[in-house]
Order: sequence, then C-alpha cells, then structure tokens
Amino acid sequence: MKTGKKSIWVKLYRWRLERITDKQFMYLLSIVLGIVTGLVAVLLKSMVHGIQYLVHYCSPTMGGQYVYFFLPMIGITLTLLVVKYVIKSDSNIGVPGVLHAISRRKGDIEPHNMISSMLESALTVGFGGSVGLEGPSIVTGAAYGSNFARVFKLNYKQCVVLIGCGAAGVMAAIFNAPIAAVIFVLEVIYANFSMSSIVPLILTSSIATLSSYFFLEQDVLFHSVDMFSRDYRFQDVPSFIVLGIITGLISVYFKKMYVLMNKMFSKIKKKKKRLFVGGLGLGIILFFFPSLYGEGFKEINMSLRGDYSYLFEQSMFEPYQESFMVICALFAAVILIKVIAASLTFGAGGVGGIFAPSLFIGATIGLFFSYLFSYFNIRVPESIFVLLGMSGMIAGVLHAPLTGIFLIADITNGYGLFVPLMLVSAIAYATVRIFEDTSVYTYVLAKRNELLTHDKDKSVLTLLDIRKLIETDFLTVDPNATLGDLVEVIKHSKRNIFPVVGEDGIMYGMVKLDDIRDIIFSPELYDKIDVRTLMYIPEYFFSPNQSMEEVVKTIQKSGHYNFPVIDNGKYVGCVSRAKIFLEYRNVSAFFAEE
Repeated sequence: MKTGKKSIWVKLYRWRLERITDKQFMYLLSIVLGIVTGLVAVLLKSMVHGIQYLVHYCSPTMGGQYVYFFLPMIGITLTLLVVKYVIKSDSNIGVPGVLHAISRRKGDIEPHNMISSMLESALTVGFGGSVGLEGPSIVTGAAYGSNFARVFKLNYKQCVVLIGCGAAGVMAAIFNAPIAAVIFVLEVIYANFSMSSIVPLILTSSIATLSSYFFLEQDVLFHSVDMFSRDYRFQDVPSFIVLGIITGLISVYFKKMYVLMNKMFSKIKKKKKRLFVGGLGLGIILFFFPSLYGEGFKEINMSLRGDYSYLFEQSMFEPYQESFMVICALFAAVILIKVIAASLTFGAGGVGGIFAPSLFIGATIGLFFSYLFSYFNIRVPESIFVLLGMSGMIAGVLHAPLTGIFLIADITNGYGLFVPLMLVSAIAYATVRIFEDTSVYTYVLAKRNELLTHDKDKSVLTLLDIRKLIETDFLTVDPNATLGDLVEVIKHSKRNIFPVVGEDGIMYGMVKLDDIRDIIFSPELYDKIDVRTLMYIPEYFFSPNQSMEEVVKTIQKSGHYNFPVIDNGKYVGCVSRAKIFLEYRNVSAFFAEE
C-alpha cells in the first residue's frame, strides 16, 4: 500500500516537473499558501476571542482588579504545560527564530510550529499576557511556507520565498493590511532577493486577506478612523517632528529594556522559577495598571476616539480622573512599563509578539501628546497623533519605517495622512539608528554574525559556512619526522603546504615547500635536519565556528592564500582564498537569478 502511494507521489512530482515551470509552480503554491494562512489567521483570532470570552465569563464578578493578578500566570502555566506534554519541543522561536532558520538552517522550520506557536500564543494572550499575536502568527505562516518547500523538494531560494509568503499571509489577514505585510517581509525577512520573489508575496498577501475577509468580513482591529481627509495643518509639522524624535527615543528605551529583561531571565535556569518571577511581576504590574492587560487593541481604539479613561478603568486611580498631574503620571507610567510587562510575559514562558506592545505604546504616546496640547487650549486632531505615534514606534522598534507607514495607512483604509506618516516614521527611525544598529528582532543574530541584511556582501558571507569550505587534502607530517620523511610526503602531495600534526591531532606548525626548495634535493641532509627546524608557526588561523565576515577580513589583511583551521588546538584542515572566493561567486550568482 505504501509503495502505491509513493508511486503516485513520484508520478505527480514528475508530472509537475514536466508540465509546470518553477515560476508557475511558485505562483500556484503562493495562492494555496494565501488560502491556508488566511484560515490560520481566522482560527487564531477565533481561539483568542473564545478564550477571552471564557475567561471573562468564568471570572469572579466582584474581583475587581484582583482578577488581573493571577489570570496571566494561569495562561502562561497552561502554555508551559502544552509545550512540555503536547508539543514536547521548544517552539517559542519568534521572528528572530525565522531569521535564524533562513540564515543558518537553510530555511528549515520544525513542522510543529505550524500549530504550536498559534496554540501557545492564544493561551498566553487569551488569559491576558501583555504581548501580541503577530510574532507567533508570523512564525506559524513561515512554518507553513518552510514545510511546503520541504514537501515539494524546493531549493533554498524558493524555500525562503515561501517563508516570506507565509509570514506575509498571516500578517495581512490579521491586520487586514496586505500592502504593509508585503513591505514588512521585504524590510525584515527578505534580504537581497530578486524581483521575481515579490509576485508570490503579493499573491499570498492578497489571497490571505480575502480568505480572512470571507469569514470575518469587517472585523478589523481599528475602527472609526478616516484618513482620506487631511485633518492637519502646516503649523502641525513641528509637533510631528517632535513626535518622531520622542517615539524614536522611546524605541531605544524599548530595545534596551527588552534586552536587559531577557538577560535577567536567561540567568534563571529553572522554568518554574522563571514562571514564578515573571508571573508574579506581571501580576503586580497588572494589579496597579489594568490597562496593560492583554494585547491592548481595545485601548488603542479608545485612544483613536480621544478617550483616555482606560488608564483608570478598574484601577485604584479612578478617584483621580480629573487630576492633570495624575493623568500625566499614568500616561508616562503606562508608556514605560508596557515593555516591562511584555518582557515579563516572555520571561515567564509566555508566547507572543512585540507588534501589539509597540502599537499600544505608540497610541498612548500620541494620545498623551494630544492631551497636553488640548490642556493648553491648542487645537490638534487626536486620532492623527495616535496614528502617527503607532507608526513611529513600529519604525523605531522594528527598524522598519516603511512597515510603520504602510501598516497605519492600510489598517485605516486611506492615505490622506501619508506625508506626516513618512515624516514621523523617518525621524523615529533616524533617531533610533543614532543609538542602536539592530532591532529587538535582530540583535542576537547580529551579535553572532548570523544576520542577513540588505547589504549584499554581508548577506552572502552570512550564508557561507567555513566548515563546508574546509579542505582536507593537505598531507600532514609528524613533528618528529626528518627532512627525508618530509620529502616522501611531498612526492605524494599536490599541495605546497604541509601541516605538522602529532598523533594526538595537535598542530605544531606548518612547512612551506618554497622555504625548503633549496635543500630537498640534498640527500645528505635528509637525516640531519628534522621537521621542527623547518616549520613555522602560522600567524593567522581560523576556528570552525568563526564567521565568514571575520575570515574574509583576516584574509584581506594577511595577503596569504591558505589558512589552517584549528579546533581546540587540534588540526581540522585548511581553507583557501580561492575556494572562498569561488563559493562567494556561486552564492551571489544563485541569488541574482530571476
């Protein structure tokens, strides 16, 4: 029976190769992926809404803000139980994990991520974890793309295209923002891919949006915003510039605090302790600031209407709603503490994304800005500042200014505010880059030199692996050997360099043929000279774990052609300038193909 199935599969595969070109097949897969990711987005939204409804229905009616103290910890605990007993594998890879899969794992993402990321994030967010669904949903879509590529035996380049399509499809369906999804993938996921990869991306995004719309119709994230009207004046431009600088600086704070919290939790080895520390910390924050509970899209919609009452809802600060100082203090606290709440959610073991926290902070900054203006009787359009704040935070936190611009334009169904969006996003991004070279997605990969960027040379070097370029046909010679023994080795070698290696694998040095050419034809010296007197200690050598960028810099600096590779003092082989250059050209040509 299995043979028959295999035979049918083989015939189908052959038929595809004979009848459908690679480009046509990629278009077909991108359409299928669009349908699948659209349904994934619908399922994810439905799961979260269902869990939230269940949680609020079952929660004690008289609990007040006390309910916020323990609900997120319950959700994170359930998430950890699912990971341990159902998934049985670490699936919290996030967008950085997708980038790592592209740069270091040939686009391979574990199949369980097609379900696990979605389920775990639904539990985390459904019970009020202070994170978003976008990161895990992007991982889910990327996992579908990766596994489509694996099933149909596609090459690395096609696999990465499908990973981007999957990520764009889910993001487009969740936000109802197909253009922003395409831009996000081009800015964050793809690096140095040809124009031919954009068509599948557009197909998947549009089909996923239509699939989601078919089931959810007008169920969009943000409401009551019309950007076709240009409700701003030339006099508002200075305030837009200031808003761009502020969102940029808050983005720097976001990155530094996020990294600091990650380092803190990485020192806690036991998962139960991480759960306790993170869950307790998150519970305390939510007890004092209930507005930080969950994704925050309800609060964003309130901000768009100029309503800041969410700062006080079910909190101990309700009696002070008319105090200017308390309102300002609450605005500042919520803006600064949201990233801590999100980091505690991650640290405790929750699964989520940073899109929603970034949008929430941006909306709160914009509303705070407009509140200060209105307090001093200066007329400003509140919803515009909220939208611009969200755009600035996305541009700054993700290092994706175009995504910030098009996401807000997409989800609000208009482009009347396009120029201010461009201004704020560009200034926020420029401000961040003064202080930070990497985003929260990329800082770990950049530190390990594993990040693909839009710099073609760096991206190609990142894809090269020194371990795959090691040459082992350099004949070695024993350190106790004589010149005569070395001559015998030379007779059987096609190389002009001979590593001196002991029986234990330790490398002592190298002998270069040019250095001994004048004595190898003197038999009377064969027994009088030993190899130790002829060898030299190489000035430059590499480790198997060294990045190719460092390797190339060393090669350029040295001017040498062959370099030994040493692992813990033991000789592994050699790498040559010629082979590295040849592999670089091959990879560059591969990605230049349409």
